Amino acid sequence: MEDQAAPLLAESGIPLIQVDAHNVVPVWCASPKREVGARTLRPKINKLLPEFLTDFPKLEPNSQDVTQSNDNNNNNNNNNNNKPKKISWQACAEYLQVDPTIPPPMGEAFRPGTKSAMKRFDTFLQGTTTTTKSNAKSSTISEGLKTFDTHRNDPNHSNVCTNMSPWINHGHVSFQRLALLAKALHKHPNGTAAYLEEGIVRRELSDNFVYYSRENYDDLTTAAVWAQDSLELHCADEREYVYCLKEFVEGKTHDDLWNAAQLQLVNEGKMHGFLRMYWAKKILEWTESPTIALRTGLYLNDRYALDGNDPNGFVGVGWSMMGIHDMGWKERPIFGKIRFMNYAGCKRKFKVANFVAKYRGASENAVKAAKQHGCLVSSSSAAGKRKR
Repeated sequence: MEDQAAPLLAESGIPLIQVDAHNVVPVWCASPKREVGARTLRPKINKLLPEFLTDFPKLEPNSQDVTQSNDNNNNNNNNNNNKPKKISWQACAEYLQVDPTIPPPMGEAFRPGTKSAMKRFDTFLQGTTTTTKSNAKSSTISEGLKTFDTHRNDPNHSNVCTNMSPWINHGHVSFQRLALLAKALHKHPNGTAAYLEEGIVRRELSDNFVYYSRENYDDLTTAAVWAQDSLELHCADEREYVYCLKEFVEGKTHDDLWNAAQLQLVNEGKMHGFLRMYWAKKILEWTESPTIALRTGLYLNDRYALDGNDPNGFVGVGWSMMGIHDMGWKERPIFGKIRFMNYAGCKRKFKVANFVAKYRGASENAVKAAKQHGCLVSSSSAAGKRKR
């Protein structure tokens, strides 16, 4: 928008004031260039936080504006022609070309509005207690800011994360407000530090990438040279599995964990952050080429995620598929030097079976898909143990 508006305003002499309401530190103040990664942006952000991470000023009403507003209201009351027009939400939906085939998320988890957002965030700050059972044993964990630094990558603990990204993405609440509230609590220093790192440094790193890559932020050409060369070298590698878009959408792969993550996305409107990395990397592994993989991952994320169409989503998929803000790793088929993730690694991090069990159809779809590919699978996991 600024690229389009600036020349017009320069010619007319009208001043242009731009506000970055998405970040704590405005993206153009944080850095004048695209950063390599968090390690280069973090010191720049931290240096500027004392200036920008400050409380919002209290606004006092202007007595003259109040008087004029009251006079206008009195005049309106005497004139029936000034009654507000009834809003046609159907017309709004048609103008926006809303896709009716995608239903609203199940449940009340992401009810829109600032009030609902702050209710959820207060729960995160205060914490909740969850009891899980496994092998006749039960364990209790406090979910929220207190354990954010230690359990945020376990998708079985859904309330450890704030789950605030849909509200932030749609402007119902600013991250600056959330950061100030978390700091003001003066509790759980490790959890608070981890939360601010993700919410400020990591989020603003995504904005930095998109802002300084406006022409190709969602294209393979924006990846580092090592990543482009590596993906091109392995583009023709044989894939054991190749799925079409419909199979991806419906969560019908041989991998029950991937299916569960996709069903979570479609049904709930949001996927756990750790799983999105695994989910995206498997799309790279199970499509004909990196170009198709990137297009597929961005399509699914933007179409079904309430926090889609956002720099975090673009960079999250880009990190997983083309090494954005990452480094080259051990070379392997298909992935080249892109960081690899597999099912066994997920099993070491959290109880995969517990997560899969939450999503009806994930395991059943995996068994069907595996049979179609001529694999013998275990009943607990179609992806965990298979024989050709």
